[in-house]
Amino acid sequence: MIFSTAQLSTTFQNLSDAVEKHMELSRATDELMDASDYLTENVQRFSVTGDVTYMDNYFHEATVGNRREKAIEVMSDQPNSADALQSMKSAFTASRELMLQEYYSMKLVVDAEGITDYPKILDTVELKDEDRNLSAPEKRRRAIEVLFNKEYYSKKEQIRHNMTKSLEEVEKITQDAETSLARKHIFELDAVRLVIMIETVCIIFIILLTSYLGIKPIINAAERIKNDSPIPISGSNEFRYLARNYNKLYGAYRKSVAHLNYKASHDELTGAYNRTGYDLLFSSIDLKTTYMLLIDVDNFKDINDTYGHEAGDKVLKKIVAVLNKNFRSDDYVCRLGGDEFVVFMVHADEHLHELVASKICQINKQLADTSDSLPRISVSVGVVHGTQVNNREDLYKYADESLYDIKRKGKNGYAFYEAKA
Repeated sequence: MIFSTAQLSTTFQNLSDAVEKHMELSRATDELMDASDYLTENVQRFSVTGDVTYMDNYFHEATVGNRREKAIEVMSDQPNSADALQSMKSAFTASRELMLQEYYSMKLVVDAEGITDYPKILDTVELKDEDRNLSAPEKRRRAIEVLFNKEYYSKKEQIRHNMTKSLEEVEKITQDAETSLARKHIFELDAVRLVIMIETVCIIFIILLTSYLGIKPIINAAERIKNDSPIPISGSNEFRYLARNYNKLYGAYRKSVAHLNYKASHDELTGAYNRTGYDLLFSSIDLKTTYMLLIDVDNFKDINDTYGHEAGDKVLKKIVAVLNKNFRSDDYVCRLGGDEFVVFMVHADEHLHELVASKICQINKQLADTSDSLPRISVSVGVVHGTQVNNREDLYKYADESLYDIKRKGKNGYAFYEAKA
């Protein structure tokens, strides 16, 4: 019995180690993607605002934080992770190549703003003749164009593709290890059952002792079940086996509940937050650090009338896809109904008008692309920052007023709310 219990403990520990390694590898892949997104966010903000703080943040991550390099080291230390490591290295290589494009943009801003205190690595960047001779405002516009064009986002998509592939390889490694350990665990459980049967015939008091040891975990489990909680993995080996299986069912149940909650708060057609999700977000966001973008599709009724509702649905899906691509994962995209959308751009101060404007222009540029056989689309956007209002009702009201202004001026653009004197 002692030997069998020790074997079970070892197998369980190995299984726990396998799960921990999986979590560590997953964290490593997430760290590389987070680091890449962090670099992108700061270089884009620097190109738009010229604030050297963002440039300092960028180079601190690139030279001191080194999260991407550390993620590679973690993956390199794990056995059987060659395929996942290769995908991660491909993503890292693409990220390093993207940095050359980002250096070029920062060099343009440094020249345009006359910044003298900057990392010396930018001295190695040679501007093209046509860019070197541009005026300061033109260099600023060129710097933004370098970071917001199709080529740049294509490289970002390549990095995400490689990281997704790396995660899939990690999942496969972990699944193989867990399957092998689970089979061994079941075999050892059968061995323990045999030992218990032999001891039951030989020693009656062991039955009493085993019963006593089994009652308490069952009572605790009953209380946990009443409280809608997982069962602790304790007590006899048989009970642990049952607890694991119960916990698996419990986990599946919780996932089902989460799925239902997702469906209740998300639009079935586009995957964006629906009106219910919008109300929940609207009641919880921090107004002082949030932009609200009220978006309306220009002439959407004409699209439905001309091309049919099926094409109209595809247009709505395309709009949400483009919005998600151009805003951060922290931001929220909502569909209020019909062709009306809202984006909450959170954790953003009120001095990022140029960044917001550049995103809207990029969105309309991508929506105008008809290579997907959908009709040319444009949107009108009313923008207001939470610092300009006194309450949540005014946030929507002023955004709607700004949207009306741009609609009245000819659509296909944006308008920022300006307080009336």
